[in-house]
Amino acid sequence: MQNTSQISVIGAGVMGVGVAHALAQTGHQVLLLDVTDAILEKAKEQIQNSIRFQTLFQKNGADQKSPDLPDLLDRITFSTDYTMLENTDFVIENVPEKWSLKQNIYQKIDAICPPKTVFAANTSAIPITRIAAATQRPSQVLGIHFMNPVPMKKTVEMIRGYHTSEQTLAIAQSLLTKMGKQWILVNDSPGFVSNRILMLTVNEAIFCLQDDVAAAADIDQIFKACFGHKMGPLETADLIGLDTILLSIEVLYESFRDSKYRPCPLLQKMVDAGLLGRKSGQGFYTYHSGGLEKC
Repeated sequence: MQNTSQISVIGAGVMGVGVAHALAQTGHQVLLLDVTDAILEKAKEQIQNSIRFQTLFQKNGADQKSPDLPDLLDRITFSTDYTMLENTDFVIENVPEKWSLKQNIYQKIDAICPPKTVFAANTSAIPITRIAAATQRPSQVLGIHFMNPVPMKKTVEMIRGYHTSEQTLAIAQSLLTKMGKQWILVNDSPGFVSNRILMLTVNEAIFCLQDDVAAAADIDQIFKACFGHKMGPLETADLIGLDTILLSIEVLYESFRDSKYRPCPLLQKMVDAGLLGRKSGQGFYTYHSGGLEKC
C-alpha cells in the first residue's frame, strides 16, 4: 500500500481547517495551503478554538483524548508556497465550488505533485470525473465529501469517478481508517447522494420561509420534532454557509437543467448581503462565541 505520511490540504476555509485538524489529531503531518498569510493565521486561530471546544466534550474521559494544542499545531505547516507539494503523497482539496477556480488549482498541482500523488476533492457538488479531466492522472482522483464539523463526524461520502482506480480507492480508504473515519462509496453524479438531496431540501425550506409559510425556527422544529433530525434544514444551511449552499445549488441547476434546482431568491439576497450563517455571525439565526451558540 502506498505511503500517505505526507498529507496536503488545499484551502483553509471552514472545511479545509476541519480536515487539517482531523488529520493532525490522528497523528498525521499536514501541509495547509492557501493564498494569503492572513487566511492562514485565521485558520490557525480557528483550529485553536476548535480543539478547545472539542476538549469540553472529552473532559469526562469518553472516547478519544485529543493531543495537547501545541502538539497538534506542531503537526500542521501553514504555507502559501505550492512548491511544497513536491513531496506530498495525498492532496485533499477544499476550495470554493467554482469550476474555474477548481480547474486552475488541479492543473497547477498536477504539474507540481509527484506522479504517485492521489487527489481527493472535498467538493459539495462538482462531478469528480470533470475534476479528474483537468489532470494527467484521472485514475488517481476521487471524491471524499467530509461532513462539518470534520473532527466530530465519523462518516464520509466517498465518490468514485469514471476513471478512479481500485488502488486509489484503497489508498483513500487506508487514510480514512487511520483518521478513524468510515465511508460510504457512491458513483459519480453532480451532488452525489448527500447534496443532491440535501441542497434541494434546504432550498425548498428557504422558499417556505420566503413565502411566509412558517418562521425559520418553526421550519427547523418540524424536522427535529417530527422526523428526529438533530438539526433543521435552515440550521444546517447556516452551518454549511449560505454562499456554499448557493454555489452548490447553482452547480446542480447547471448540471441537470431542471427547474427544481433553481436557487431561491431569498438565498441569493442573503448571500449578497453577507449573511452567510455561522461564519459571518448572521444567517437565518444570529450567532455568538464564534458560532458555537445560537441566540
